[in-house]
Amino acid sequence: MTTSDPTRILLADDHALVRRGVRLILDSEPDLTVVAEADNGAEAVSLARETPVDLAILDIAMPRRTGLQAARELSRLQPDLRILILTMYHNEQYFFEALKAGACGYVLKTVADRDLVLACRAAMRNEPFLYPGAENTLIREYLERLRQGRPLPDRAITEREEEILKLVAEGYSSKDIGDLLVISSKTVERHRANLLQKLGLRDRLELTRYAIRTGLIEP
Repeated sequence: MTTSDPTRILLADDHALVRRGVRLILDSEPDLTVVAEADNGAEAVSLARETPVDLAILDIAMPRRTGLQAARELSRLQPDLRILILTMYHNEQYFFEALKAGACGYVLKTVADRDLVLACRAAMRNEPFLYPGAENTLIREYLERLRQGRPLPDRAITEREEEILKLVAEGYSSKDIGDLLVISSKTVERHRANLLQKLGLRDRLELTRYAIRTGLIEP
C-alpha cells in the first residue's frame, strides 16, 4: 500500500444494521475503505487470511468467536495488522483484554460517528486510541490496583476453554464443537468438565449465565 492508497478495512459485527452504519461512516472518508465484512469472529479471521487488509474493526460480542478471540488469532497470524475493538461496554476488564489481544484501540458504539474515524487514523499511525473518559477510569483502576498490591486482571480460563465455553453457551453440541475446532468430542467433554470445575459451576445453564456475565455472548 502506498501513502496515497486508502486504508483497507475489515469490518466484523453480527448486526447488519450496525455494519451498514459503520460502513457509511468509514466509506465517506477518502483515506478509508471497507473491503470486507464478516458477521462473526471466525469469518473475520478467515476473511483476513484471504483479503489484503490493513485494519480490522471487530465487535467485541459476536457468535462463534468474540472480537477478542478473533483479535488474538489475527495478532498471531498477521502481526502487522492494526486492530480496533468496537463495543457497547464501558469496562476496564475488556479494555485490558483488548490490549493483551493485540488491539490498539477501543471505540464505543454509542459515539462511533464521532470517534471511529479518529481511531482508524490513530491506529494506522501506530498510536493507541482510548474512548474519551477511558483515561481517567483506567488510571484510577491502575492506581487502585497498585495501592492494594494487586496485579492486572488475569484470565480465569485458557483461550481454548474460552472458545469452548462460548460455543457451549451458544447451544452447540460436543460433536458440533469438535467439528468446528477440529478436535474430538471426548476432548470437548474434558474441557467442559474442566470449565465446570474451575468456575465452580454445575451445568450448561450456569455456563451460559457465566458467558453472558463475561460478555462472551449477548443475553
